[in-house]
Amino acid sequence: MDKLGRDKQRLTLAVLTVLPLVMACGSDTGSTSGSTSVASEVSGVHWKVDSVTVDGTTRRAPADADLRIRADGTAVGDYGCNEFGAKAAFKDHRVELTNARQTLMACEPRRMAFERALAATLTDHSLTVETKGDGLTLTTHEGDRIRLTKEPREKGAPLYGTKWTITALGDSNGTATGLPSRQMTSAYLTFDKKTGKVTGRLGCNHVTAAATVRDGHITLGAPSTTRMMCDTSLMHTEKGLLRLFDGTANYRLDKQTLTLTSANGETATAVADR
Repeated sequence: MDKLGRDKQRLTLAVLTVLPLVMACGSDTGSTSGSTSVASEVSGVHWKVDSVTVDGTTRRAPADADLRIRADGTAVGDYGCNEFGAKAAFKDHRVELTNARQTLMACEPRRMAFERALAATLTDHSLTVETKGDGLTLTTHEGDRIRLTKEPREKGAPLYGTKWTITALGDSNGTATGLPSRQMTSAYLTFDKKTGKVTGRLGCNHVTAAATVRDGHITLGAPSTTRMMCDTSLMHTEKGLLRLFDGTANYRLDKQTLTLTSANGETATAVADR
C-alpha cells in the first residue's frame, strides 16, 4: 500500500473513532429527563410540611402547613397561617416557586414566625429536590431546607351538598384577604343540585339564589337576602360576596377547597366544612 493509501486508512479510522463520541454527545437528554422525573415525583401530591430550617434553626410546622404543585405549573398551599399560590418550574433536579401571592390573616406569634421562615425559604429560590420514600426535602443554595411528607390521597369534597365556609376574598388585582377567625362561621354557601339553588350566609344576612352549574362555570341568579345590619367588617364581607351574584363565575375544586372567580377577577375561597 502506498503512502497516500495509508494516510487515507488512518483518516478513516480516526473518523470512525470520533463518530461514536459525537453520537453519544448528541443523544444526551439528561437535563430534560431529569426535570421530567423530578416533576413526576413531586407534582400532583399533597405534601405536608414537617419543618423548616433556616441558619441552623429548625422550626416545627403547624398542622395545616402544606404544599401542592400541580401539573399546570402552579403551586398552592398553606404557610401555617395564610394560604398562598405561586408559579412552579422544574429544571435539573431543582424547582423554583415564583410570583407568590398569599392571604393576609394574622395568627398567634409562633405561627407567624414559622410562616415568615417558610415563605422566605420556599419562594423565589432555586431549590434542590430530594425524595426518599414518602419524604421530600427542598434545599436552598445556602443550605436552608424544608422537610415534607407525602399525605395519603385525600378524597375531594363534592360541590353539591357540601357546606363551603368562606375563608378569603380576593380583588381584581389578585390581592386576597383572609376573613378574621371570628367570621369563619358567618359566611358559607351550599349548592343543592335537586333544587338548582345556592343557600347560605354572606357574613351578616342569609341568602338564596338560583345556581346553574355547567362546564366549570356557575351562574348565580339575583340574590334574595334577609335585611339585618351587622358590624362593619361583616358587612364588608357581605358586600364582597354579593358581587359574585347575578352573574357567571368560574369555579375550581381542589380536594377540600372551592374557588369562585367572577368575570372581573374577584375571587372567593372556601373550604369544606368537615
